[in-house]
Amino acid sequence: MLALLLAGPLWMLATESVEGRGHWSTADRASAGLAPPPDKGSGAVVQLYAARAWGWRGAFGVHTWIATREAGADAWRMHHVLSWRRPALESRSTPTPDRAWFGSEPMLLADYRGEAAARLIPGIEAAVAAYPAPATYRAWPGPNSNTFTAWVVREVEGLEATLPVTAVGKDYLFDGVLAAAPGGLGVTASLGGLLGLTLGRDEGLELNLLGLALGVDPLRPALKLPGIGRLGMASAIKGEGKVAGTADPETKGNR
Repeated sequence: MLALLLAGPLWMLATESVEGRGHWSTADRASAGLAPPPDKGSGAVVQLYAARAWGWRGAFGVHTWIATREAGADAWRMHHVLSWRRPALESRSTPTPDRAWFGSEPMLLADYRGEAAARLIPGIEAAVAAYPAPATYRAWPGPNSNTFTAWVVREVEGLEATLPVTAVGKDYLFDGVLAAAPGGLGVTASLGGLLGLTLGRDEGLELNLLGLALGVDPLRPALKLPGIGRLGMASAIKGEGKVAGTADPETKGNR
């Protein structure tokens, strides 16, 4: 079983499918063109992103973050948990929330715009402020950046996002063993992020073993494998402001 769980991450490392060459400070941080500029519309926007983590961690999973822009604003607010130097929940202003994550192209998970986004932003800000582990980061099994994103999604009514199977830590629950699936209609059962099961409309069936997940999505047919990610149809982008043809860091080069 351990060999099965580690086969995907080892394959990602062996095929050099993750960014880790050179120094992280010189890695690509260019915009992917997924975030609408202010001159393309002054309405509110909420977007969720995922991109492969830097270095060896990228062989196992992705880093996720939440970006919001108030109606009429020029800058975005980017919310995520980092492990650079010290664990920290960071909420900062940025003109480019869709920048590559140190060489890894981001994938859009959700895109809410207009009135729908305006209704979500106050709830997101309140959830970010109430996050129960703002100074804690454990890459495995959590809490980490993916735990944070999943927690906020569960806390904010109307906010949904189908997090990748490679979002290690998304199944870490702070209290209890049951929680709503981030994708909407569904449930996650988890014991400390090490053993769990998710059954959801958009997640399909996912089994979490030792913090790594595998599963199947019958609605948008695909296999989900540890490290490698999704093989098959791309998952749906939640919200109404969908951007067609976005790259999926889970399946790029693996379909």
